Amino acid sequence: MALLSEYEQRQVAQAIARVERQTDAELVTVLAARADDYAYIPLLWASLLALVVPGVVHYASGWMNMHSLLLTQWVSFVVLCLVFRLPALTSYLIPRSVRHWRASNLARRQFLEQNLHHTVGSTGVLIFVSEAERYVEILVDEGISRRLDNQAWETIVSTFTAQVKQGQTLAGFIACIEACGELLKEHVPLTHERNELPNRLVVLA
Repeated sequence: MALLSEYEQRQVAQAIARVERQTDAELVTVLAARADDYAYIPLLWASLLALVVPGVVHYASGWMNMHSLLLTQWVSFVVLCLVFRLPALTSYLIPRSVRHWRASNLARRQFLEQNLHHTVGSTGVLIFVSEAERYVEILVDEGISRRLDNQAWETIVSTFTAQVKQGQTLAGFIACIEACGELLKEHVPLTHERNELPNRLVVLA
């Protein structure tokens, strides 16, 4: 899955700069290729199927002796481990709740790592996207949350999520930043010019 090019990343940075000229909020954007490699989940599925399926076949037919049963389980485990590591299959093995939980955890770590909790007036805003999980989240510090309820971001997040699913990540970022800007300039208007955090798009490959 290709992340945004350098030219596209500059477009995101320029959109942030335009918004920050009208608000005291500090916007940071993060784009992750995926929130986790989920290596343990294909392993769990392979273990479960390798243990259960040959045993069921043995119980139903009785044609395998103990040696054949163990050999079949070992071979099945190795083959399934390899097959389930294919990206096209892995995504189907991971429950949606697990994917979103991992993406949400990464978003919160990024909020701290990008120092959004140290802005003057607690006005940090994180726009986070994890492409593999098709996950979008907007996190704001208390200086923003006191003025804007979390529901204010729901429509923006839903629209952006749909664009990520359609492969329109750049257009989604620009539209999301502009939509956030409209809310922020009204509720957190500019009182003094400053730029505490870089406007660049943070890419986690």
